[in-house]
Amino acid sequence: MSDKGGGLLDKLRRQLEQFGNPLKALDEIFSLRNLLLAGLIIFLSAAIGLWAFLPDGSGVDVEPGQRVHMKIRPGMDAREIGRALEREGVIDSALRFRLLVKLHGYGDQLKVGSYNFKTGMTYDAVFEKLLAGEQEYVTFTIPEGFTVKDIATRLEEVGIADSDEFLSEAENFAPYRYMEKRPNTFYRCEGFLFPDTYTVESDVELMTIMNMMVEDFDQRLTEAMRRRAQSMGLSIYDLVTLASIVEKECRYAEDRAVVAQVFFKRLSIGMPLQTDASLQYLMDAPKEDVLISDTEIESPYNTYQHMGLTPGPIANPGLASIKAVLDPAPTDYLYFVADRQGHNHYSTTYDEHLALVNQYR
Repeated sequence: MSDKGGGLLDKLRRQLEQFGNPLKALDEIFSLRNLLLAGLIIFLSAAIGLWAFLPDGSGVDVEPGQRVHMKIRPGMDAREIGRALEREGVIDSALRFRLLVKLHGYGDQLKVGSYNFKTGMTYDAVFEKLLAGEQEYVTFTIPEGFTVKDIATRLEEVGIADSDEFLSEAENFAPYRYMEKRPNTFYRCEGFLFPDTYTVESDVELMTIMNMMVEDFDQRLTEAMRRRAQSMGLSIYDLVTLASIVEKECRYAEDRAVVAQVFFKRLSIGMPLQTDASLQYLMDAPKEDVLISDTEIESPYNTYQHMGLTPGPIANPGLASIKAVLDPAPTDYLYFVADRQGHNHYSTTYDEHLALVNQYR
């Protein structure tokens, strides 16, 4: 009995040795599963990372090196900035951009401003700009004799103001007391937006531009000039109004003081100014020659039908025209006519004037 029992134990022992310890086998199975799972996780992580850092094909297909202007405004987060950059073709993956922001801790370091990017930039170059901050500046020139409408068009052309919005604000913009509110005027700031070259930030506010221009005028009009106007019986408003007419009538510097004198003489004898420039102000586009029918336009600005100055300035004059009004030439001329090159020819009688008109026009 004992021998038989011993034989069974030996057989069981041999079977265990053949198949191994079941607990050990299970442990090995679980270890293998964990290893495979870990490998799968690593593989998936690598795949996701590779997908994120390779172009995802959603960027705009544009030629590299093209200039892109973009404004980063307050409140824009990395997601919005990345999408904007991808949309314009500056970078090829908004996702990669966001991951790099998180990786480097740039979240609260990206600066608002106006940026000049290029399509196809490297991420390092993009971040260099965004971390340093950038502001684009625009330089524009307002020539002497530009009207408010001309200025509105120029500002829209350079991309810093909407023309219609500018005209709307110009109707009642008058930060200085001498910018009087007179009947029948179109824009209260007409005449006081000083012609000059200005440099501003590309995202400058409209009112900042307008204030800058009238402040320029106020600084250019010296105390001596103001006293001179007062001694001549001219308000600043009338000074600028007459200077604007002189500006529009004169192409050459040597004509300004003489034309100013002609208008002063006409005013002194009760003669209408009869300036074509005042009619041109009413027209949508300038004419080379004003027609007789144009002199019949019903408007307070029609100086053929109404005595005295126009209701307000008809342009924004430069300093030369303002100084010409303050120091008119000592002549007795009463008439002038411009030839096709813009040079004025003067006369003291109407008959002489008609002869010059026939000669030069």
